[in-house]
Amino acid sequence: MHTVVVGTSGVSAADVVAVARADARIELSEEAVAALASARAIVDALAAKPEPVYGVSTGFGALATRHISQDLRAQLQRNIVRSHAAGMGPRVEREVVRALMFLRLKTVCSGHTGVRPEVAQTMADVLNAGITPVVHEYGSLGCSGDLAPLSHCALTLMGEGDAEGPDGVLAPAGELLAAHGIAPVELREKEGLALLNGTDGMLGMLVMALADLENLYKSADITAALSLEALLGTEKVLAPELHAIRPHPGQGASAANMLAVLKGSELTGHHQDDAPRVQDAYSVRCAPQVAGAGRDTMAHARLVAERELASAVDNPVVLPDGRVESNGNFHGAPVAYVLDFLAIAAADLGSIAERRTDRLLDKNRSHGLPPFLADDAGVDSGLMIAQYTQAALVSEMKRLAVPASADSIPSSAMQEDHVSMGWSAARKLRTAIDNLTRIVAVELYAATRGIELREGLTPAPASCAVINAVRAAGVQGPGPDRFLAPDLAAADAFVRGGHLVAAVEPVTGPLA
Repeated sequence: MHTVVVGTSGVSAADVVAVARADARIELSEEAVAALASARAIVDALAAKPEPVYGVSTGFGALATRHISQDLRAQLQRNIVRSHAAGMGPRVEREVVRALMFLRLKTVCSGHTGVRPEVAQTMADVLNAGITPVVHEYGSLGCSGDLAPLSHCALTLMGEGDAEGPDGVLAPAGELLAAHGIAPVELREKEGLALLNGTDGMLGMLVMALADLENLYKSADITAALSLEALLGTEKVLAPELHAIRPHPGQGASAANMLAVLKGSELTGHHQDDAPRVQDAYSVRCAPQVAGAGRDTMAHARLVAERELASAVDNPVVLPDGRVESNGNFHGAPVAYVLDFLAIAAADLGSIAERRTDRLLDKNRSHGLPPFLADDAGVDSGLMIAQYTQAALVSEMKRLAVPASADSIPSSAMQEDHVSMGWSAARKLRTAIDNLTRIVAVELYAATRGIELREGLTPAPASCAVINAVRAAGVQGPGPDRFLAPDLAAADAFVRGGHLVAAVEPVTGPLA
């Protein structure tokens, strides 16, 4: 099994995906253990002093003015976890919870939180045992960290609340820890607060969203090329010299991908044949511009994610010179913004894909294809309602593109009076990505059928590879009406699993 070693300088996006989705094993580096011990010594020294220090010997948030005596501090740390574990709603996905815990461990290991080495090791042990705390959908405002979600994870470390075992069965957390030989932690000064105060949930979801969108943007370039081919469009608009004079990197990459897919096609370039048209419609001709803008948005989001992955997000933090200082680094605005940007770009990519699908089904605009790609139009409805489903998904994506980060709602008696809503931005982006996958799958279904209905002309080798692979995956070709939902589900799985890209790249070489 792959092992991820956590040090003091952060982790990579690949590490997050490996732990969250592939159950990679976690080890703490010697450097991290030493940094943990060093920072803890500073916290212990401050805890022994009579002067109050926020998070060490005071209450929290609006209650930070109260000095807490030494005999109550362990209770204070337990209480903050218990009281903040106040989430409600459906359970959050296992991969999100694992990313959340792993990224909090990443910050703990930075040596800036003052958490003891044994607490960090317990966090790693819980992840390695495949124990997943029950975390709920609602409870984070994306400021002061993803408080409720992280609190539910900290509750599990204390042996309280419920968690899911590696077998997927829910059980009391204390029983699961005992079954794996893990002792519950007894939190000391600052540790409860340090386990809660980070943007780890929204960052984990951002990292996984970028991994999913990497596949989807390549897939959308492929389906756009297939639609262009099925519509007898021209590939001349994809020429590198045209994109060089508007040098957005994403645009050039998308155009190059489409051109690679279309290489060798006999279907392209017929726009001046029997029914001449000067230009293809925007949804075909401008595909690289729209997908490319989304790719460039992803590049910016990836830069933000990389910075966050190298960050230590906590309040207060232990500095190298021994100071423990309050700060505002827990505010989720940098992450929230790019989560919203990605949802906007995804909505536009889904919208243009749906317009190409509709064009393939309309006999007045498809340049010779049968109505709705039906076998016997009138008797058969073809893909008419598949496009309805796609349109419904696009409409929901437009609603999901409304920014969460433009909102704020005060909390904690107006102490926390401006929040990022980054967790909410991340949750809706996950739904948007699910929808975009389905939208691309419907375009794939329509475009492959459209190509197969162009008798007498040979598609591009890459297109043939796609058609063969998707048919082998259980997505049926042209013919009389049948129960469509299983075909659409198979097409969705084909795109979601990366099989569309995998079918093309042996022919085209690696896509950008």
